[in-house]
Amino acid sequence: MRLGVLDVGSNTVHLLVVDAHPGARPLPAHSHKTELRLAELLDDSGAITDAGIERLIGVIQEALQAAEDKGVEEVLPFATSAVREASNADAVLTRVQRETGVTLPVLTGAEEARLTFLATRRWFGWSSGKLLVLDIGGGSLEIAFGLDEEPDAAASLPLGAGRLTKGWLPGDPPDSSDVRALRRHVRTEIARTVGDFARLGPPDHAVATSKTFKQLARIAGAARSTEGLYTQRTLSRKALEEWVPKLATMNSGQRTRLPGVSEGRARQLLAGALVAEAALELFGVEEVEICPWALREGVILRRLDHLPTT
Repeated sequence: MRLGVLDVGSNTVHLLVVDAHPGARPLPAHSHKTELRLAELLDDSGAITDAGIERLIGVIQEALQAAEDKGVEEVLPFATSAVREASNADAVLTRVQRETGVTLPVLTGAEEARLTFLATRRWFGWSSGKLLVLDIGGGSLEIAFGLDEEPDAAASLPLGAGRLTKGWLPGDPPDSSDVRALRRHVRTEIARTVGDFARLGPPDHAVATSKTFKQLARIAGAARSTEGLYTQRTLSRKALEEWVPKLATMNSGQRTRLPGVSEGRARQLLAGALVAEAALELFGVEEVEICPWALREGVILRRLDHLPTT
């Protein structure tokens, strides 16, 4: 069957169309992505603005049309932290349902972590042993750890690259005192969770997902996307320690000239790098392997798991 997963995230609204059936890997057929940056479309009370809601509705309608055009049999919609934490979330969801017909489930942070963990487990397999999975989104950082398909520990922290950039790094390039303050904040927040994972022992395989980690790996020398999904890509703590000070002196225009860095994500890259560097150091990880599958694939895999096999 042809499935579409509609991801209303903090940075983008992304429709991923796949051809899939139980027991087989989902094969990507089409991708429709619009940069919306919902995390930046908030008023002083933390509510998504009327203009932001109108834009969201329009983007969802465009995605639904793309799904219809591509012959999608079922659309699996969900929203993450930007909608979850908006002070007017219920009103936003009601308008979206009324004007698009889409009932938009809002995932909790723990659900995000678990579904991303499922995707990475399926990608790397049982031979990877105990997996530590890190995912930096626009609004939150998800951490999961475990030996099976369900993690033994999972956490979601408000340390997304978009959120932190908006709240802590107003300058472009940022002021050095703001960078230091954000560095302290990120490390304090992550350190509070480390004990919950450390009691489970060291991971056998440390994995990172998300656009932020992919871009950081690319500027540190990893293979470009055109070399295919199955090319191994890694990111070391040493590379992050070298790149964070460089990114801190660049403005967003200079960052867009780095390999693999998109214009829409360039401003957020330093905040994401600070989170990545802190996570690797505090969890005692020297290197992470980049997984091409993440939350969207986890949603698809969970849906396939509930389909009959005959």
